[in-house]
Amino acid sequence: MDDRSSKLILAPILAVLFVMIGYQYICPAGSNSCYFKPGEKSAGVSLLSTPYQDTEDLYRDQDLEDDSPARQASQFNFTERDLDRHVEFDIKADDVIVFLHIQKTGGTTFGRHLVRNIRLEQPCDCKPGQKKCTCHRPGKEESWLFSRFSTGWSCGLHADWTELTNCVPDIMDKKQAQRNNRNFYYITMLRDPVSRYLSEWKHVQRGATWKTALHMCDGRSPTQDELPTCYSGDDWSGVTLTEFMDCPSNLANNRQVRMLADLSLVGCYNLSSINDSQRNHILLSSAMSNLKNMAFYGLTEFQRKTQYLFERTFSLRFISAFTQINSTRAANVDLSEPVRRRIEELNYLDVQLYEYAKDLFLQRFQSTRQREHREVRLKRREERRWLRERKEQGRPWSPKHRGAGGWGGRRAGGGPEKGSEGDFPTSTTTEDYTSQVARW
Repeated sequence: MDDRSSKLILAPILAVLFVMIGYQYICPAGSNSCYFKPGEKSAGVSLLSTPYQDTEDLYRDQDLEDDSPARQASQFNFTERDLDRHVEFDIKADDVIVFLHIQKTGGTTFGRHLVRNIRLEQPCDCKPGQKKCTCHRPGKEESWLFSRFSTGWSCGLHADWTELTNCVPDIMDKKQAQRNNRNFYYITMLRDPVSRYLSEWKHVQRGATWKTALHMCDGRSPTQDELPTCYSGDDWSGVTLTEFMDCPSNLANNRQVRMLADLSLVGCYNLSSINDSQRNHILLSSAMSNLKNMAFYGLTEFQRKTQYLFERTFSLRFISAFTQINSTRAANVDLSEPVRRRIEELNYLDVQLYEYAKDLFLQRFQSTRQREHREVRLKRREERRWLRERKEQGRPWSPKHRGAGGWGGRRAGGGPEKGSEGDFPTSTTTEDYTSQVARW
């Protein structure tokens, strides 16, 4: 065998060995970082999420089950209607999604998903350097989304349920001359109360104030006597956790219940109008009821399940998969057991609300999954029956046309993924939104 023949034989062998060595270096044995679906190509990873094949779900069954807690008996008697949250959202008509953004619940990340990660016929227009995106209905100069990254803080900074339900209809009418009978679908994100509280403390410690929040209720903002500030000066920078917990008027305490309850039921911020026990009972009951009746809510601790349920609720699909991030500032705080217990005591309404929300959320997830699996089994059974009939009739087999979406409902038109996380300017640690807040 001459030298030329030897080189021709060795070249492909060396090439294969080179690829195998390189793959072992990049994707070592036991690594989960190099999972590719059949036919899937390697792609760059966005800071927000992970790309996927648009003809498949963004997650495997195992992805959805990995973060599931151990099965426990439900503490609450939810009805079938409570568990089924699919809505007939029509982006081309008069329907509006309203995002109630509670501080330090992962709402900023979720809000960005809403404006740049949903597959739409007419994607939101998010220009680099701008704080807001234009999210118009196909062929109309009307917004289908009311959120920080679409309409801005139009009802005040981090407006709560009481503010939004009174403000949003009027704001939408002012922005759009034609007054239609709109359907408003409220959504929100919740978080474990201790983690959320610690995250807010760290945020305030870095200089955040939320001074421009309006806290409108029954047509007015609270007085200084009704809502005293916890600090003197411009902000509360450098506050210790003990100082943060010691302020009795700190709105971080039970923030999620206050943000979701109808505050007009308890005299708004006038604490003398009703005794504490009765006030707390009313607030918690109202928050639970409002949360249950929202079109959708997600939990920060369950990103993939949140994505899954949002897609099934609104019949919309995301371009990229949500990412679960557990290495937060709150997770890095070393708490003693007495301090943890005190935080839970200060947020005991939020603790009860979160137990309720988590139970309902996981039951909705399981109910939706079971219903989807039943539909898949019925579809396969129907396909097998159809194939048998074709075979018995001696007709040639031809596959039935299948839609790309495997879970029914309308699919929004596909559009290219727009931008990246870097398209949104990094906010300062104090999050001074004064220029963005409108008084209504």
